[in-house]
Amino acid sequence: MLTSYFWSGDAVRSRRVSDVVLSASLDVPVPSARVLADWQRETSSRLVLEPGDVEAMPLARTQARWPDYKRCVQAMSDWTYALGLSNVLTSSDVALMACRGARYHHDGAQYGGAAFCNLFLSEDKGLDLHFPSTGHRIPLTRGTAVIFDTGQPHGVIPRNSNSFSVTDFAPEQDCVQIFLTWELPIEDPHVGQALKVVFDVACSASPQPDEEQVWLNGAPAAVCPESGCWYRVD
Repeated sequence: MLTSYFWSGDAVRSRRVSDVVLSASLDVPVPSARVLADWQRETSSRLVLEPGDVEAMPLARTQARWPDYKRCVQAMSDWTYALGLSNVLTSSDVALMACRGARYHHDGAQYGGAAFCNLFLSEDKGLDLHFPSTGHRIPLTRGTAVIFDTGQPHGVIPRNSNSFSVTDFAPEQDCVQIFLTWELPIEDPHVGQALKVVFDVACSASPQPDEEQVWLNGAPAAVCPESGCWYRVD
């Protein structure tokens, strides 16, 4: 059993890590040549993404240079509304991100109080978003939308692979994915219900952490970046 300890106001609260992964393929516009060129310069010159890196991009510049950006947000808003999430997307923080693959990891130590809602904007480059603990494997193409628990291990790997390896991302290979990500509050009743999150699962008599982290079967745990497997932390 995976348990996420997360900040709820001034206190640390516990919850079950959801194994629900919601996904869809949305109709979103092709980024303009100007925007694509800007992304390429940013990822190759300023960020210099190495295999496995996930970094933030300048969102305001993309918003200013790409009028169709609003259509992407509207498509996500329509999808999340249809899932019963009401208007939670419009009140959630959004960022533009880039990744050159992604080592297996979870984000429960930083974003335990959130679910990630991602919209991928790049074309299909033969990569999948893989959740090794649940078995979900989602091909990344333009318009791929996904919502998942931040405590659930995930990585971005080649479609013909079952692990992350730096050697799968050759320097001359174009394997950068650009995506929008929203942080949906996990305590929002619509979000919790959609992901079937169970709250306050830790025994009050047992020792509990005083910071955000994920525990496996009652003990702190970490994720192997290559395999995505959990291991206990002493």
